[in-house]
Amino acid sequence: MSLICFGTVALDNIKSPSGLRKNLLGGSASHFAMSARLFTKVHLASIIGEDFPKKYIRFFESQGVDISSVTVKPGKTFAWNGEYDQKDFNTAITLATELGVLEGYIPEINTEHRNVPNVFLANFDPDNQFQFLKLMKRAQLVGMDTMNLWINIKKASVLKLMKKVDLFVANDGEARAITGQTNLIKAAKALRRMGPKLIVVKKGEHGVLFYCDQFMFSFSAYPVEKVVDPTGAGDTFAGGLMGYLSKAGKVNEKVLREAAIYATTLASFNVEGFGVANTRSLTLKEVDARRKILVSFIQP
Repeated sequence: MSLICFGTVALDNIKSPSGLRKNLLGGSASHFAMSARLFTKVHLASIIGEDFPKKYIRFFESQGVDISSVTVKPGKTFAWNGEYDQKDFNTAITLATELGVLEGYIPEINTEHRNVPNVFLANFDPDNQFQFLKLMKRAQLVGMDTMNLWINIKKASVLKLMKKVDLFVANDGEARAITGQTNLIKAAKALRRMGPKLIVVKKGEHGVLFYCDQFMFSFSAYPVEKVVDPTGAGDTFAGGLMGYLSKAGKVNEKVLREAAIYATTLASFNVEGFGVANTRSLTLKEVDARRKILVSFIQP
């Protein structure tokens, strides 16, 4: 049961208390793929410019990530410059954004990818997400992510898309912004009424909350001693979640709990290095070792 992710592939310049790194492989789809690849075949759909480094093309290929639905256009690849303060790793300070080839982008996909059953719409303009979903012919499980920017300037488009998806992933701030609810349980219930059957609220260092009509659960995050760069942690979480669900081929409470535990574990690796440094060579054996420790915290 393969999986396709529609999102951004970007070049990031990131500054944190641990240092400065330039021209890192970034973007929601890139981070998603690094964790989802551990469970299933991953296809990416996105757009890059002619300046996109060939070494990153080779890297995706070496990881078994299919990028044949990633379009190359004249112009510059989407670039993001961000900074994190020692006192608040939960909020990135955007220093500059260069849309490049994202301007005027109309989603495209290879014909053979239109029948992929599992679809994730990673953080992107919700109108682009909606256009991409219309290209899919046999989607069985559709998940989506968003961010405060789109909630603030295109809320109607976000709400329109939510009616078409099965799984909605948001952080606590986004959940509150969409629903107007401060209590996260009330926010999760409100999100459910907006369409998606499965609601996942990421709470950063405080873990995750899951809600659906039949059951609800919550647990803490894996404790990380030193956060280096949290960029893409949410996308890494989403990749682990959707990757595991795609591998399982079914959705029930046991599977969802296990998927959320893997997703949480994978996100903890992401924040320990810049960009995809910590997830690019990660093996399932390494993930399972840390997963067991996390489970021991949840179920001693």
